[in-house]
Amino acid sequence: MGLNLVMIGPPGAGKGTQAEQIARARGIPKISTGDILREAVQNDTEVGRRAQAIMSRGELVNDDVMIGIVRERLSRTDTADGFVLDGFPRTVGQASALDEIVAGRGPLIVVEIVVPEAELVRRLTTRMVCEACGANADAEGARTGTCQRCGARLVQRSDDNESVIRERLKIYQRQTRPLVEYYQASPTFRSVNGAQTPDRVRAALLSAVLSTDSGATKGVQR
Repeated sequence: MGLNLVMIGPPGAGKGTQAEQIARARGIPKISTGDILREAVQNDTEVGRRAQAIMSRGELVNDDVMIGIVRERLSRTDTADGFVLDGFPRTVGQASALDEIVAGRGPLIVVEIVVPEAELVRRLTTRMVCEACGANADAEGARTGTCQRCGARLVQRSDDNESVIRERLKIYQRQTRPLVEYYQASPTFRSVNGAQTPDRVRAALLSAVLSTDSGATKGVQR
């Protein structure tokens, strides 16, 4: 059976990096709503213009837009053996829609990455991303100033300043944290400590994913 995985966590928790590693290892697509939206912004589509105006204020794109984007993406043939979702769902309304979208495709595994706010602010105010493809810099990229994925220049995102970051974290707490309550009772929900080295977080994530086969009724902090 395929792996249907949702990664939950605040901005800066490392969801994207970890999701990409797991997706590559399992041979399934990593679906990042952030990547989809950035592509729309770069292509100057109607959705992209609407999304850019919202994101520049540190706010989240509305449910209708996000649900439509994800519904279309999960309908493609490359998701037949599973997927890793990064950045969706962010609200209970989106989670309910996702349940309907994936009905009949096997269990949905949900992993929350937990990181203290002070660490999130530190990470995000020093984060570099590729100006061409939007990928976060890895250690080698940060050293050279060059994206290891496409070779383009690394820059700081315009919304990665402390005031916008703190507003994003407030929105996360208000709108996205209720997802934990929504998913907590599920036997396929897990929570891992994201304030560790990337390798330790990855090990904890893999353990959490594997443990969903054990019949445990609730995830625990690792």
